[in-house]
Amino acid sequence: MRSDLALQLLSDLLWNALLISAPLLAVTLVIGLVVSVLQVVTQIQEASLTFIPKIVGAVIVLVVCGSWMLKRLVGFSANVIANIPSYF
Repeated sequence: MRSDLALQLLSDLLWNALLISAPLLAVTLVIGLVVSVLQVVTQIQEASLTFIPKIVGAVIVLVVCGSWMLKRLVGFSANVIANIPSYF
């Protein structure tokens, strides 16, 4: 396998990983920030207070974007597996 091909595969892998995880990470980040601001305003310093909203947000994102995430992952995997003979 040539080094430029390996770098291209690694680049595609990291880009797909970023795209697939971005909706989930973005929603949990926003929910965490909102809950943290509410905790500062109300002076409620309970560490477990952020878990339930983050879990609910993550489940909603997975329900809404899960099929797209899975299609992207399966498409990338199928492309890599189909091109294995051309890598060597």
